[in-house]
Amino acid sequence: MPNIQDILARVTRDELIDIVSELVAIPSFKGEETPLALHVAAWCKARGYDVELDEVEPGRMQVIATLKGTGGGRSLMFNGHLDINSLTRGWERDPWTCWVEGDRLYGHGAQNMKGGLGTFMVAAEAVRRSGVPLAGDLVLAFVVGETQGGEGMHHLMERGFRTDMAVITEPFGADNIATIHSGIMHFAIHVIGRSGHLSQRENTVHAVNKMALVLQRLEHMSFTAAPYPPLPALPRLNVGSILGGRGEHYLSEPPYVPDMCTIVVDVHFVPGQSVESVLADVQRELDAIKAEDPDFVSSIEMPPPAFIKGRRRLVMEPVDVAQGADIVQSLANSYKIITGKPPAQIGAILPASYSACDTAWLCKAGISAVNYGPTAAFAAAGPEGAYVVISEMETVAKVLVLTAVDVCNSTQPSGSAQALG
Repeated sequence: MPNIQDILARVTRDELIDIVSELVAIPSFKGEETPLALHVAAWCKARGYDVELDEVEPGRMQVIATLKGTGGGRSLMFNGHLDINSLTRGWERDPWTCWVEGDRLYGHGAQNMKGGLGTFMVAAEAVRRSGVPLAGDLVLAFVVGETQGGEGMHHLMERGFRTDMAVITEPFGADNIATIHSGIMHFAIHVIGRSGHLSQRENTVHAVNKMALVLQRLEHMSFTAAPYPPLPALPRLNVGSILGGRGEHYLSEPPYVPDMCTIVVDVHFVPGQSVESVLADVQRELDAIKAEDPDFVSSIEMPPPAFIKGRRRLVMEPVDVAQGADIVQSLANSYKIITGKPPAQIGAILPASYSACDTAWLCKAGISAVNYGPTAAFAAAGPEGAYVVISEMETVAKVLVLTAVDVCNSTQPSGSAQALG
């Protein structure tokens, strides 16, 4: 059996850059992930993994690749999503061709989360090429639709696919183990007006103007939720888009008063809240407008209507995994071996934990799952907001190598996880 340093030496900066660059070169917006899925399926199959192409919906594929164990150990899933965020404006270089500046690897999708995908691919390959025996299976899951609420992971869990533990390499930082995150839900609010020509405006109800009342109320509303100290800024609401016009949002007749206006709303919520309580709080604000304005007519639609591209039809629940869970302890111990110090943070990693990810579906299915991945940039427009930190990919990959060897060769009962509503 090779010693651990021999295994870790197989994690190299060059291989990380090469693999992530290959992933970035294949655009994979939500709903358009199949070309990238076929690429990673071929990559895994060529290296001897058992590969399944899992059809989430007609023509939309995700990949489950397994490095089979010898038997008797616990199974571990490395997980990440193939779908990427929409392309921002401001690019002066090809967003699909990676480049390196210092310790940063740039390219659209590198930040969320092809850097994380490449990191666990390199980690798994370091284990496989070393020949170190694993008793349990090591699974690589490349799922779709995470940015839509976890379409692919929900599908996988509904199929009954399970491992004992899981690590998602979302970019929470190589020094942090994220065991807590918020819930996310999306819905639409419709305001119905009464159309008519500008010359007869006195007999109309302007739906867009009425929606302005809604926006003002939502901007300042409060939720009936007890404070949740690990996520002090939540719950939080955002109106992400607005569409108004005549009939079915017909937008090309400005002489006519619009009789339809729709907004799409995102709420990030905390344990103790539910979908029902959030919607009741929002409905309270709509009822207050109605009490002051008899012409105000509104409705809430959840999930948002199908014509909203990239809508979230699924609700991701908040997650809080016990810090004593085996997967947390294994990652923490592996991190200490690699770096000589304990992780900087275990728990809620702010502000990243103000959002949600596919650990929601894993924990809901009873799989102890946490987030541990390399730091990446998110918010800025253009290429400066699309990089992953190379040295952190190296650290994370090495930690994952040790974690895989530890978990897959252990037969102890797995740690607990819970999805909180």
